[in-house]
Amino acid sequence: MDQDVDVIVIGAGGGGPVAARELGEKGIKVLLLEAGPWYGNKKWPKPNEVQGEISSAAYEDLSIEVLKENFTDLEDDMNNPVTGKFRWGPADRNLPPWPRDLAQKGYTWQSAGVGGTTLLYFTNSPRAFPAAVNGIWPISYEELIPYYEKVESTLPVSPAPTTAKEELFYYGAKKAGWKLLDSPNVTEPGYRPQPNAIYPVNPLLSNPDFDIRTNRSAGCTLRGHCVNGCHIGPNIEGVAKRSTFASYVPGALRSGNVTVMPNTFAIKILAEKDSAEGLHAVGVRIRNTWTGKIEELRAKTVVMAGGSVETPRLWLNSGLPHNGWVGRGLVNHWFDCMAGVFEEKDLMNALGVTEVMPFVGQNAAARFDYPGLGVIETYGLTPGIFASMLYATSNRGFHTTNRADGQEPWDMEGMVAGELLKSLMRDYRRTLCILIFTDDQVNQRNGISLSPVLKDENGYIPVINYQSSGEDAGKRDQLAVIAADIFRKAGARTVIRANWPPGIFIHIQCTMRMGYVTDNNCEALQVKRLYIADNSVQFNGLGGPNPTLTTQALAARTAEKIANTYFA
Repeated sequence: MDQDVDVIVIGAGGGGPVAARELGEKGIKVLLLEAGPWYGNKKWPKPNEVQGEISSAAYEDLSIEVLKENFTDLEDDMNNPVTGKFRWGPADRNLPPWPRDLAQKGYTWQSAGVGGTTLLYFTNSPRAFPAAVNGIWPISYEELIPYYEKVESTLPVSPAPTTAKEELFYYGAKKAGWKLLDSPNVTEPGYRPQPNAIYPVNPLLSNPDFDIRTNRSAGCTLRGHCVNGCHIGPNIEGVAKRSTFASYVPGALRSGNVTVMPNTFAIKILAEKDSAEGLHAVGVRIRNTWTGKIEELRAKTVVMAGGSVETPRLWLNSGLPHNGWVGRGLVNHWFDCMAGVFEEKDLMNALGVTEVMPFVGQNAAARFDYPGLGVIETYGLTPGIFASMLYATSNRGFHTTNRADGQEPWDMEGMVAGELLKSLMRDYRRTLCILIFTDDQVNQRNGISLSPVLKDENGYIPVINYQSSGEDAGKRDQLAVIAADIFRKAGARTVIRANWPPGIFIHIQCTMRMGYVTDNNCEALQVKRLYIADNSVQFNGLGGPNPTLTTQALAARTAEKIANTYFA
């Protein structure tokens, strides 16, 4: 089926809908493809059970009622990596997830569906550290600022509200001597509220008659289910958490120029060569994930926005020209997880309350930034995911094999099981947890390649290879020491370090780097009319901050470049 469109955008995750909306609002006809299902659309009332329609181009198709029927708040139902709705796999949950080959232990926490991984992300939307961009990227930090501002206004982004867990973190950081930061352009260490893509707190929340279940007004309710799928709001565009399915996709549909096609896996970039432009993209070969039907769609320009794993995989499976940096240079912000467990009396002294209640409030609402090292941010999740991240994920085995020798500033390191796990989970309501993002370095040996033998229905599967460096380990340890000190200053009874392996892939970036695979406008150097608008095109790990806002700012900039270059 040939689509009469100007641009095909592959991937409706963090960056693709931004590019689609920006182009659509300029009068350019866009087809937005997504491999996973579409939640909250009348044409797919049961998106995991019935194939539904092929595409939707009408804002009126969006339905908050359909969304509420599908988002259940149940941890396993939503976030099980094999069978959950937010998995990397087809809409039909009776089918297995799409495989990936990890050369080291770990997993990729990513989601298929309209909204992509923004379906489950924490919505943290900080800017890059200026020092990680200026004089290093092919473009300056100052050039990104107007696009940051545009995305921050569109989503919108605002400082996260304070609940007990954030107040406790700020209390400890202040007592540890750190500064409260007041600028989005971070140039020195300090702590601050998270800039989150979540509507401000619902003004009706303080009303004693307010009922979250029947709520049809706009605003965050601090219910703590961000990672399990937010469906709080009067309509899809008014959903409190600003995943792209609720922010950029509705705007794209309202332009009247964007059609969204879910359940559509792009398996090949179609390219032709002529004397005028040389090799250039002309379309995409797609596979319907329900029927298996394969067809080709043509367009004047193609934008790859499938993410830092699938974009290089698609390039390689398409047989496009060899480039030694395609798929290479992977950065992942080598993560770690730590926690402080508090006694009631110490919480009373610090906060005047007896519990941290990590399940209340936005999932990650406070942060500590340290240019040159990375980031520390608080998080609070529902008990199952909370326990799996803190007590069941470690590069150091079980804590019993890592007895503290008095040199480390934490009391326990590694996984926990048995009676101790039960005891610690009884303290769940008095536990403050943090994540560490390390400013790891670009290394060409790290990245995405194709398995030489293993294929799924969409082509040769991606192999993910990532080895951390000694420098990365040193930065991560410095951040862990800072975090432990903040816990102690806040009055923690026990400090726990999980010490995650380097293969927990959440912030995957840099596998199609600007200046190496694309030019400064994010157009492929070797294939004209082929652009990239996802995390993969970033030049480095931004200094440590969460990558989504920078991806979206770049996507807005890229759409502008496409319009000016090919549709002026």
